[in-house]
Amino acid sequence: MRGSIGGPRVMLRRLRELMAEPVSAQERLDKIVVTIASNMVAEVCSVYVLRDDGTLELFATEGLRPEAVHLTSLQLGEGLVGVIASDAKPLNLSNAQDHPAFAYRPETGEEHYQSFLGVPVLRGGQTLGVLVVQNRTPRTYNEEEVEALQTTAMVLAEMIAGGELEPLARSGGSLALRRPHHLAGLALAEGLGLGHAVLHEPRMVVTTLIAEDVHHELRRLNAALDSLRTSVEDLLERGEFARGGEHREILETFRMFAHDRGWAERMREAVMSGLTAEAAVERVQNDTRARMLRQTDPVIRERLHDLDDLANRLLRELVGWQIHPALGELPRDAIIIARNMGPAELLDYDRDRLRGLVLEEGAPTSHVTIVARALGIATLGQVEGILDLVRPGDPIILDGDSGEAHLRPPPDIERAYVDKVRFRARRQEQYARLRERPATTRDGTEISLFVNAGLLVDLPQVKEAGASGIGLFRTELQFLVAATFPRMREQQALYRDVLTAAGELPVTFRSLDIGGDKMLPYLRAAQEENPALGWRAIRMALDRPGLLRTQIRALLHAAAGRELRLMFPMIAEVEEFDRARELVERERRHLERFGHALPERVLLGAMIEVPSILWQLDELLDRCDFVSVGSNDLLQFLFASDRANTRLVNRFDPLAASSLRALRHIAGAARSRNVPVTLCGEMAGDPLSAMALIGLGYRAISMAPSAIGAVKQMVLSIELAPLEAMIESEIAGSCNLRNELLAFARTHGVEL
Repeated sequence: MRGSIGGPRVMLRRLRELMAEPVSAQERLDKIVVTIASNMVAEVCSVYVLRDDGTLELFATEGLRPEAVHLTSLQLGEGLVGVIASDAKPLNLSNAQDHPAFAYRPETGEEHYQSFLGVPVLRGGQTLGVLVVQNRTPRTYNEEEVEALQTTAMVLAEMIAGGELEPLARSGGSLALRRPHHLAGLALAEGLGLGHAVLHEPRMVVTTLIAEDVHHELRRLNAALDSLRTSVEDLLERGEFARGGEHREILETFRMFAHDRGWAERMREAVMSGLTAEAAVERVQNDTRARMLRQTDPVIRERLHDLDDLANRLLRELVGWQIHPALGELPRDAIIIARNMGPAELLDYDRDRLRGLVLEEGAPTSHVTIVARALGIATLGQVEGILDLVRPGDPIILDGDSGEAHLRPPPDIERAYVDKVRFRARRQEQYARLRERPATTRDGTEISLFVNAGLLVDLPQVKEAGASGIGLFRTELQFLVAATFPRMREQQALYRDVLTAAGELPVTFRSLDIGGDKMLPYLRAAQEENPALGWRAIRMALDRPGLLRTQIRALLHAAAGRELRLMFPMIAEVEEFDRARELVERERRHLERFGHALPERVLLGAMIEVPSILWQLDELLDRCDFVSVGSNDLLQFLFASDRANTRLVNRFDPLAASSLRALRHIAGAARSRNVPVTLCGEMAGDPLSAMALIGLGYRAISMAPSAIGAVKQMVLSIELAPLEAMIESEIAGSCNLRNELLAFARTHGVEL
C-alpha cells in the first residue's frame, strides 16, 4: 500500500464491515489485526490495551505467537509499547532492537522482527492502548502508513470506550478508561454527593468514523471551517469587543487558531485518509490534546482550552447543536461537571435531581458557589483535569467537607461513603433537635441566626433550620432565571409570597445587584475590564432609575400592612444612599396619593462592602435604619483580590488580623450609634469564622440554610467573655488569628 491513497480507505471500509459483524469481541479484534497487517503489508500487527493498574496487556496479534495474547504485558514506560503509551506519540524505527527502551518478551517471538511502527490509541487525549505493526526487513514506515495506523487506532478507541473489550482483560481487570480516580479539589459547599456525572458542556460524540465519500466529507469540513471563522470574526466585530484589552487579546488568539493553516490541513489529511469530517476533527484534537497535556508550560496548557473550544465549535457546525443537558432528562442523582459556570446556568437544572457540582475552576465566594450553598448542593472547585477523565454517566462521589472527588469509585470507597452519608444524616437529626432552641451563648447572650435566600424554593428551609428570619433576600436571582425582564406584577407576586412564607419572621430584601459576573442575558451591557469594580449594583440602579423604581414599587405593594426592610448594595459614598432613599420616598408618596395600601413601616439600610464607606461610617449610620456587612465583596476589595480568580483563592484569609480589625470597626461604630448590624457574607456560615464574628461584637449573622445547625451548635457551646478577651488580646499583634481561634475552641470545648 506504500504510495497508495486507496490503501487506508480500503482498510477503513473493511474495518467498518468487521465492526458490524455479529461475532465476539475477541473474534472481532483478531480479524481487525489480520486486516491491518494485510492492508499494510506487515508481518505483525498487535493491539495492546491499557488496564486500570497501568499495565499494557496484549489483546490480539497477527504474526506473534498466539499464546502470548492476554499473557504478555508491559508497564507504562516499559519497552517500546510502554514508551508510546506514556508519551502518547508514535514511534517509527527501522531497527527496534537497537532502541534503548526495547524489552524482550520470549513468549512473543518478536525477536525476528526489525522494523517497528507503534501509535497510541487515544480518546479525549487519554491513552487507552497501543497499536503496533512490524516487519522482518529493516525500514522506516512512510508518513502515509503512520497516518493510516493512527486513523485505524480511532476505531479501536471506540471499541475500548464502548466497553466491548472490558470482559477480555486478564484476571477480570478493568481497562484504563474505566479506572477509578481520586481527585483533590477545594471544598466550596459542604455536603456529600453520590451520583452520576452530567457534563455541563457535553463533548460532541462522533459515532460515524469512516467516510462513504471523502470528497463530500472534505466539502463539509471546508464549509464548517468557513462558518466557524465567520462566527469568530462576527464576535470580534461586536461593539463590546471592539476596543482593546485582555478580552480582545484572548479573542485575537482565538481567531489566530481558527485561521491556522496547519490545523486545517491536518484535518483535511485525516479526511483524505478515509475519515468523516467529524472523525477528522476528533482525530486531530486527540493528537493535539495528548501532546499539549504533557507540556509543563502553563501558557501552552491554557491554550489547550482555546483549541478544545474551537474543535467543539467545529463539531457543532458539522452535526448541529445538541440539546443542553439542563433542558434534557437528568438522572435522579446528577453530579454536574463543568469548567466554570454562572449562577443562572446552575439554576437551569432541576434542583430535585441535583446531588452535587464539580468545577475545574471555581472560588469560595463566586456567585455560582453562593447559589450552590443556598440550594444545599455539595460543591467542589479547582478539581484540575476532571473534564479530561470523566465520561457522561460515570459514577462519582464528591465530598464537600474534605474537598475530594472519587471518579468511578471502587466498592470499598463507595461503601465507606454510604456509611458517611448515614452518619451525616444522624448529625442533621441532631441539628434538627436544636431547631426550637434559641441560639444563646453559655453566658446568656442571644445571637440571631438568619438565612440568605433568593428563590421561593429556599423559603421552607428558613423554618426547618430554626432561623431568626431572612437576613438577605437576593432579589436578582428572579431576574437571572427569567428569559425577559420580570414585570412589576411578577416581582410583586414573588415578594408577597416571600413575606407570606416568612410569616412573623423579618425579611431583609436587597435591591437588584446585577453587573460583574451576574449579567442579565436580556440586558445589554458593555464589556468591562474589571467588572467587579464596574457598573453594577447601586451604580447601575441609580443610572437607570426606572429599574429601581419598578422594584421599589413592587416591594411597597407586596409589603402592604407589614414591615418592609430594604437595603442597597455596594454603597461607596453617602450620597448614593441619599439618592436611593429619595427614590423610595418618591414612590411611597406616589402610591399614597392614589390611595394604595402601604407598609406599616419602611426600614432602609445599606450594605457595607466598599472600603471607602468605612471612612464615612458616622454619616452613613446617621441616615440608616440598619446596616449589613457584605464580607465577600468587602474583603475582596480590601485585599484587591478578585474572588473569582482561582489563583488567589487561598492567598488571603478572612481571619487575618487586617480583615478582623475592619469588621470590628464596623461593629463598634454601629453599636455606638445604636444601629442594628448584620453580617451576611460567607464567613457567617463557617463555625470558626462565625465564632470570630461573635467575639468581634456581631449579634446577628446571616448564612446559607444548611449552615444554621452547625453554627447554632457552636453558639450554644461558647462562653462569650473569654472569647472577646482572647480576640482583643490577639488582634493587636497577630497577623492571622486562625490558629489562636482553633486553640481557643479546643481548650474551651467549643463544638466546631
